[in-house]
Amino acid sequence: MSEASITGAEFKKQLREGVPKLGLFINSHSATVTEQLAHSGYDWLLIDTQHGPMGAENLSAMLNAVTSGGAKSMVRVAGFHDRGGIQQALDLGADGVLVPYINSADEARQAVSCARYPTVGTRSVYFPQRSTNKAGLLGYVGNANKNVIVALQVETASCIKNMKEIAAVPGVDILFLGQNDLCMSMGLYEKYEFPHMYTSPELGEATQTLVTEAKKNGVILGLFLFGTSRVGEFLEKGFTFISIGNDLHHVLTQAGAYVKDVEGIAKEKGKSWTRRPTSLL
Repeated sequence: MSEASITGAEFKKQLREGVPKLGLFINSHSATVTEQLAHSGYDWLLIDTQHGPMGAENLSAMLNAVTSGGAKSMVRVAGFHDRGGIQQALDLGADGVLVPYINSADEARQAVSCARYPTVGTRSVYFPQRSTNKAGLLGYVGNANKNVIVALQVETASCIKNMKEIAAVPGVDILFLGQNDLCMSMGLYEKYEFPHMYTSPELGEATQTLVTEAKKNGVILGLFLFGTSRVGEFLEKGFTFISIGNDLHHVLTQAGAYVKDVEGIAKEKGKSWTRRPTSLL
C-alpha cells in the first residue's frame, strides 16, 4: 500500500504508534527529480520552498510528481507568518506543511490556524482546486482538519525554552528537530569543533526537553539528518518522522562515491587522475 493511499489521519496515527516514516527534502526545483525520488521507496517527500528556488508553478508540478510516486507530500513554507505560502501548498494538494523558526506558543497557534479551516482555524475555503479534485469540496474540506499534517520546526534556543507551552498547542501534529540551526542558536558552533556540537550535552539536554514535552502531549517527533548513521539512535528515542537529507545532498554524496571509486581505479591502473575540489566535507 502506498502512503498516498492512506489518509493523513491514518498516517499520523501510525507515526504516533511508533511506525517509522522516512523521507527526504527536495531543494532542487525539478519536477523530474522529484518524480524519480517519489518512486525511490521513501514514505514522504518535503518540498523546501524556504531554501529551494521554486515558485508556485514549480511547486504545483512538484506536488503532482510526488503524488505520481505514491509518497506523502509536505511543503516547508517561509514561517508562521506565511499565510499565503501555507494556503498555496495545501490548495495545491500538499498533505501537510512544515513551519520553520517557531519560537513561542503564539507563533505555533498562528501556524496551526493558517493550516486548518474554521472554526478551529482561519484557512480560506475555495473550489475548484487540486486539493478538492478527488473527494470534492465537502469530502475534502469536511475531513481536512483531521487529515492535514502540521509540523513545526524546533530550531532555536527560544523554542526549547518555551517547549512546554508550544507542545501543548492544539493542532500541532509533529515537532521537527533541526539540529543544525538549533546548535547555531545555542552558540554550540562557537563552543565545539565540528561535528562535536551534535553530541554535546547541551544539545542532548535540549533534545530531551523536546522528547519529554512531545510525548506528554501526544505529539509526533521528527528530525532532519544527513545520512543514515544516526537513524537507529533517534528511532530508539521515539523519533518516527525522519528525513535522511535532501535531494541535492543525495546527488552530491552519490557522485562523490563514484568519483572516489574512479580515483582508486585510476591509481590501480597506474594512471594519474584525482578528483577536482568538492563541496563535501
